[in-house]
Amino acid sequence: MKRILVIVFSDIQHDARVARQIAFLKHEYQLSVLAFGGKENDGYELLKIRKPILTLTKKIASAFLLLARFYKLAFSILHPHQEAKQLLANRQFDLVIANDVEALPWAFALTKGVPVLFDAHEYAPRHFEDRLSWRIFFQGFNTLLCRKYIPKVAAMTTVGKGLATEYEKNFGKKPTVITNANWYYDIEPSPVTEKIRMIHHGGSTPSRKLELMIEMMKHLDERFTLDLMLIVPPSSSSKTRGYIDILKSLAAGDERIRFLPAIKSSEIVPFINQYDVGVFLLPPVNFNYANTLPNKLFDFIQARLAIAIGPTPEMAEIVNEYEIGVVAENFSPHALAKKLEALNRQQIETLKNNSKRAAEQLNANQNNLLMKKIVGEVLRS
Repeated sequence: MKRILVIVFSDIQHDARVARQIAFLKHEYQLSVLAFGGKENDGYELLKIRKPILTLTKKIASAFLLLARFYKLAFSILHPHQEAKQLLANRQFDLVIANDVEALPWAFALTKGVPVLFDAHEYAPRHFEDRLSWRIFFQGFNTLLCRKYIPKVAAMTTVGKGLATEYEKNFGKKPTVITNANWYYDIEPSPVTEKIRMIHHGGSTPSRKLELMIEMMKHLDERFTLDLMLIVPPSSSSKTRGYIDILKSLAAGDERIRFLPAIKSSEIVPFINQYDVGVFLLPPVNFNYANTLPNKLFDFIQARLAIAIGPTPEMAEIVNEYEIGVVAENFSPHALAKKLEALNRQQIETLKNNSKRAAEQLNANQNNLLMKKIVGEVLRS
């Protein structure tokens, strides 16, 4: 049986894309996963590494090295690989899957001569381009990693058409699109009542402008409620950790808005099935947001919800093609509220039933076949 190493700098239990990637392959290949965390005894070998702790001294040193463009030294501080090197000693692999650009140096350094499949979850050179500090310290770093390693990979995948086009244009490698579609759930839409129950789930970071959805509620009548189920990563900056408190203060006094504790990614679809509308209003403050095709869109579909979004092109294309929701004319809270206000109970029921039909096509089954095809071709070549 062929041996595959998956490298990801995350905890797999909170990384739905990588969890699906593993599920696609673990029954046909001997899989080892190098990650910060995951499930033990789940059909793959978990090689758990500790997340680096960046002391003030290390932060200052890495910042200086990034500014001076000593990128190799900076990478060794940000992503020290001694522990991983020990875990991989005397192991042989037939393929390495590197998740996100930061995993590429490890993929080539720790398994020399082994073909690498690169799965780009974002467009790395413009990941957080809306932040000045990120542009100063990391934009050149990420661009260099792409320029150095992408030409060497045996194959490449990414999450959407916009990212694939940009990677091909700038780095000469055409990625195959494997969307963030969730597994198929055989469930029915929940009944629509007088109250229209809306849900948003996902990361809580200031750049996502989640306050716009709170502002949107001021333009909606009493039929509408909004639950926010937000994740604050433990490694977040103090500004990001404090953002959820800002959101709660903005929502204070409006009993229609609630904040719910986060749940595991595998539990999301059954939980949000009780709602009527999945909401996501994401202004295009950076390239990745402008071209996003996120997990949550496919979660909404599998949960048989109507969908309310801003005019993000790839999301809007799916919503309009399958007639499963409303797309605002712009990214203002008032514009999305206007679309929602126009919906009656029967129209929401129709949209939810359309999501049921869309769920039969927009699920992980096709991606499963596509991923196995790509891996098989790389291994044969």
